[in-house]
Amino acid sequence: MPASKAKQADTAQRRTEMLRMKLSGKSVTQIAEHFGMTRSTASKDLSRIIRKARELEIQEAELYREVQRGRLETLLLGVWPDAVSGEPKASEAARKLISDLSDLLGVKVPVRTEISGPDGGDIPFSSGELSELQALIAISDQPGAIVPVFDPDTDDDDDSDD
Repeated sequence: MPASKAKQADTAQRRTEMLRMKLSGKSVTQIAEHFGMTRSTASKDLSRIIRKARELEIQEAELYREVQRGRLETLLLGVWPDAVSGEPKASEAARKLISDLSDLLGVKVPVRTEISGPDGGDIPFSSGELSELQALIAISDQPGAIVPVFDPDTDDDDDSDD
């Protein structure tokens, strides 16, 4: 049988207070002691309130996107007839609105970014070792830097000459 509205309100209020306590730095054990419950129950309640908050945040973001999409489409409809007839200002406004819609809806193609080595050359990355990566990052913004050469067969951790 579902809980009464009063009990649901009490539970929501308790979980909100638990979340505030957690955000203020209290441990799950301290929160459980404060409310006279087991650590497991406190942990489950915190998980539920965090999940619910995340769901609400997602719903609000989706609602915002829908409102903005409607506004942009209304503006686009307003300038579209002049844009297709070749009026330069309307065409530019339509282009910007379409770009804004693409950004909002996440339909733009990702931009490929490449980091080049000294003087625009390749950055050789062969061994996959952390030390190699750190050395390459260190020289990435230095013009004329010399790219270190790494031998993947050399073991940096072994100082013995067997």
